[in-house]
Amino acid sequence: MERLQKVIAQSGVTSRRKAEELIREGKVKVNGNVVTELGTKVGTKDKIEVNEIQIQREQPVYFLMYKPSGVITAVSDDKGRKVVADYFKDIIEQRVFPVGRLDYDTTGAIIMTNDGEFANVLMHPRYQLDKVYIAKVKGIPQREKIKQLERGIRLEDGMTAPAKVKVTSIDKKKGTAIIELTIHEGKNRQVKRMLEAIGTPVMKLKRERYGYLDLKGLNPGEFRELTPHEIKQLRNLAVTQTSKKSRR
Repeated sequence: MERLQKVIAQSGVTSRRKAEELIREGKVKVNGNVVTELGTKVGTKDKIEVNEIQIQREQPVYFLMYKPSGVITAVSDDKGRKVVADYFKDIIEQRVFPVGRLDYDTTGAIIMTNDGEFANVLMHPRYQLDKVYIAKVKGIPQREKIKQLERGIRLEDGMTAPAKVKVTSIDKKKGTAIIELTIHEGKNRQVKRMLEAIGTPVMKLKRERYGYLDLKGLNPGEFRELTPHEIKQLRNLAVTQTSKKSRR
């Protein structure tokens, strides 16, 4: 027996918090009866409906994918372009969705799952998991510009949190540099906008690491299942990061 809101979240319909709101609003039925009590527990044979639609209770699955360039971070695309979910269609029974997003031309680590609660933990701003990006930029950043990124930089939608920045290589002849940037936020096109703001537009971008997960052993378009230990560690890491920041 599991809590109703947890089962709804694990089905991928919505986050646990939103599931709790739906329960309170009387939009959830169990075996045909409206349920509004958050502590309600359900079993595997119970029929659960959200907004009159029966949820599909799937075994939760978790994958780390190496997203290639030229692929949309979505489960479908109205323009018919390839999406990350396409890589899983003929391989697993469960319907998975991406946790967060990477731009069309950005490559790298992305987590795919059907567990809405788990996705919410990773994406919610208060959990603040580190994400490491490697960017090839046009121009060679000056030290003062790097310090701006480290302090936080003002974008059109507000200040960014302080970032960890490391210039790993410089090509003076070509006028380019490789920058490693670690952030925990997820604003739209954030890394690109941050680097554009200091005068070094991105030529190529890859998310090298998500939390402590890296792409070792994977090629673009490949994925692997996360181990139970890795899933637990991601959850623990999110909680630890939140605790650290709340004490500051």
